[in-house]
Amino acid sequence: MTGPTKGRAAKAGAADERQALKRRTLKEPTAKGQAGLEPVGDGPADESAAATEALFADEMSPRTRAVLAAAAALFVERGYAATSMRDIGERVGLLGGSLYHHVRSKEALFLRIHDTAIRAAEARIRAAVAAHTDPWDRLEAAAVTMLDIQLDPQSITLPLMNDLRAVPPALAERLIATRDGFERLFKDLVAALPLRDDLNPALYRLLLLTLLNHVGDWYRQGKSTPAEIGAEILRLFRHEAE
Repeated sequence: MTGPTKGRAAKAGAADERQALKRRTLKEPTAKGQAGLEPVGDGPADESAAATEALFADEMSPRTRAVLAAAAALFVERGYAATSMRDIGERVGLLGGSLYHHVRSKEALFLRIHDTAIRAAEARIRAAVAAHTDPWDRLEAAAVTMLDIQLDPQSITLPLMNDLRAVPPALAERLIATRDGFERLFKDLVAALPLRDDLNPALYRLLLLTLLNHVGDWYRQGKSTPAEIGAEILRLFRHEAE
């Protein structure tokens, strides 16, 4: 084979090689243990990815862990509505029906990621509260820890919680049920406070949680720390019975 025919064959062979290499790069687990994601160093993005994947450490399948971590990152970056199953599959190198071997649907995927993040946050807050006996100190520990989670740039909790309006109504109901369980922790903490008789504990709790959930709207790193903000909020909310 000579001339133009040989040249075209050589080009076709090179193209096939590149495609094969691309498929292997997408499908083989990387040195960091995340299928379909190339190791790119030890920068903030790598730390964030590692922190996210750590949330799913109980998942036995490395591939499913990679799917969960990639989906969580995409939901945070783009929001629920703008993230498709195709996007998630492409991020981990699972195309077509292969992705559905690991997850049933986008709704089920978001629910699992959301609930895992909320449970992890609750466990962390409970651990902080357990170190104190005074009811005011316990509530302050809960508030500070919640702010630590909410204001951490690597945390996925706040972006997922803020996406409630974008999800289908049936899914929103299930997310709200999980959040109601989380809020029971604060309900118990507020119930234990020696509050003034003229204060409504339910309204007190809702106002406190609303404030804590929206600190991220104005917070800027480098000024007050989450601990300082949490302590100041509790100072403003401290209304003891005489």
